[in-house]
Amino acid sequence: MTELRTDRLVLRRWRDTDHEPWAAMNADPEVREHLGELMTREQSDASVARFRAEFDRRGYGWWAVEVRATGEFIGFAGLDQVDEGMPFAGVEIGWRLARSAWGQGYATEAALTVLAYGFDTLELPEILAVTTAANVRSQAVMRRIGMTRDPADDFDDPTAPEGPLRPSVLFRISAAVHDQALHSV
Repeated sequence: MTELRTDRLVLRRWRDTDHEPWAAMNADPEVREHLGELMTREQSDASVARFRAEFDRRGYGWWAVEVRATGEFIGFAGLDQVDEGMPFAGVEIGWRLARSAWGQGYATEAALTVLAYGFDTLELPEILAVTTAANVRSQAVMRRIGMTRDPADDFDDPTAPEGPLRPSVLFRISAAVHDQALHSV
């Protein structure tokens, strides 16, 4: 499995020691605010098993993210196939960080590295990102990494219950736009 490194982060394979902090994140109402119900320890552990299996099968997925300087696990970032039943298809980028890691630029740093991997290594033509309409923090990260939103692509998430988690936004970035942004820096 490929390990990705930035100046401050390591995106790596999941370890058994990640289960406890991952479960704590999934039990945190602020972390789960735009994701739905809190997860039990069993659900959290099962998600790690799925992440590992998908990575082994596809060669990409959700990397565990740790701070290089301390080795602290702070969440995940990666790529995944869009769920069936959505009004679009493709590969989406995502991230989820512990509250203690918010506001430090880690999500943007990890996402930029994941985008580069998706375009340069996997040779994806386009990468998508999805979040609730109310999740302005994630939308800000999407803009910072060069993604754009067309309000005509906004949709109601068929997997979410009626309520504030259903209205969703879709952001996109193409390989060509990503390459152009890199060469204009």
